[in-house]
Amino acid sequence: MTDDQWLARRFENDRPRLEAVAFRMLGSSGEAEDAVQEAWFRLAASDTDRIENLSGWLTTVVGRVCLDQLRRRKSRAEQPMPEAGPEPAALPSLAGAPVDPESEAVMADSVGLALLVVLETLEPAERLAFVLHDMFGVPFDEIAQIVDRTPTAARKLASRARARVRGTGEPERRDVARQRAVVEAFMSAAREGDFDALVSVLDPDVTLKTDAAEVGTILRGAATIAGGAMTFAAMATGAQLVLVDGRIGAVSSIPGLPTRVLVFTVEDGRITAMEGITDAARIRGANLTLLDD
Repeated sequence: MTDDQWLARRFENDRPRLEAVAFRMLGSSGEAEDAVQEAWFRLAASDTDRIENLSGWLTTVVGRVCLDQLRRRKSRAEQPMPEAGPEPAALPSLAGAPVDPESEAVMADSVGLALLVVLETLEPAERLAFVLHDMFGVPFDEIAQIVDRTPTAARKLASRARARVRGTGEPERRDVARQRAVVEAFMSAAREGDFDALVSVLDPDVTLKTDAAEVGTILRGAATIAGGAMTFAAMATGAQLVLVDGRIGAVSSIPGLPTRVLVFTVEDGRITAMEGITDAARIRGANLTLLDD
């Protein structure tokens, strides 16, 4: 085996993990593949005899490529929301513990989209620090070199991101639990197309506002909104719950349509208002945190 063949084989062994890193950073399978391909080009042009830890070197390069891409997005104010398609293989758990492929597939289906939507709200350096450290176990000393900060500053970046992602400082848990119970009842009724169950959790004067059209649409009344049960059924299937500025929201993605966040206002055990948000800039600007299962 030649040196070039050995290097190519080593790179291919690392490719699934590198694509997983890039996907978490960029939220796009296509962009993740491009970032990993760029890492290969840089590797091929480097003096590999001076690289002591090839896997670590490749992770650093992919991190820098992704960070540059996120910064360019931010400067153009054009961060695309996550894709609805499948995530790359070998994604680690949120806590960073190794899991088997079956567990990874379950995790990708259950929290992938909601997590990516929340990650889109982070600053580029925060996102990189959180993804590399909390998901892939990269030491802060190495992360600091990528973001041009001290290890202590890199640790603070990850801490801020962690608080945002995991909901530190969220509203009082009991109130969130009450809101969640009502919203979950709505989602269950929507999936089943149960008109009566939908009406039972909606306030008689409930409103539904959406920004899907150029001019926002507002519907009013429990019967009117429940009559759209088939529309809600498509949204509710696979939707994930998040906190949106202290209120319960559901993140969903239907093939061919933009990522959508449906935000609920719950008062006295009933839903009094709903707002459907598809505008990517508005979603990025919202204070989103994941809700634990």
